[in-house]
Amino acid sequence: MRKSIRFLVLTVSIFTLIALNSHWGAAVMALPPPEDTPEEILRTQIITEARSPIDGKSLTAAEYAELQAQLQKAPPPKLTSNLRQTLFLLRLRKALRQVFPFFNF
Repeated sequence: MRKSIRFLVLTVSIFTLIALNSHWGAAVMALPPPEDTPEEILRTQIITEARSPIDGKSLTAAEYAELQAQLQKAPPPKLTSNLRQTLFLLRLRKALRQVFPFFNF
């Protein structure tokens, strides 16, 4: 009788220790890293840098505004009709492949 009571007490204490250990690790892992900036602060910041829509390099706000003005004045050149038709056919082929994947276009 005493052996079974000792075994029961030992088992309950081991399971309690395991449960407490697992909860401590989960609480620590749930916290964000200390160097992470809170989202509330990020929402209030003013974005002063941008990326070029042409080549993706970093630009300042003034350079970005200047580039947008240039693109408004002189839009990029139009595609030739042959190239436009080829792009249309490629997009059509892609759409048909999504609907009919078993066909070999």
